[in-house]
Amino acid sequence: MKFLRLATSSFVLALALCFASPLHAQTAQASLAKDTQTLSTKFTGLARVMAGKYDWKPGTGIRSVGEVFNLIVAENGMLLRTVTGATGPAEKPVPITDPEKLQAALKDSYAALDKAISALSDSDLKASVKLFGREMTKEDALHMLLSDQHEHLGQSIAYARMNGVVPPWSK
Repeated sequence: MKFLRLATSSFVLALALCFASPLHAQTAQASLAKDTQTLSTKFTGLARVMAGKYDWKPGTGIRSVGEVFNLIVAENGMLLRTVTGATGPAEKPVPITDPEKLQAALKDSYAALDKAISALSDSDLKASVKLFGREMTKEDALHMLLSDQHEHLGQSIAYARMNGVVPPWSK
């Protein structure tokens, strides 16, 4: 009887290990995709309600509203290149000043990133990449830059509030 319990426990553990890796990938992919969708909705919403204020900045030497939105588009391009392994020199994006074009660029950059994340397997997530001169996994690179974007989201919310603009999801 003791042997049967041990064999059953070993089988259950082996089965769990077989499924753990794919579940991690699906969970990580779903979490990262949800995060990119949330960021997309919030940044495009802020870009819409802040139209006409893209040149505003709280002080000298600090990014303007439009510069923050353009930074997010550029970061998404960098992330996309990092997770897909695109090679060759990266094009420096031309700053977008037209509100409709900037909103579309934000939405499109997140849609492309979401598509790339959805295509990643567990081994892809664990693959080593170099970002900002540091070796890390693709998953770590995604977490690092998406976390940075949350900081810029807070910055953009503060910019909106300082201009008397209520973020669209706060109404």
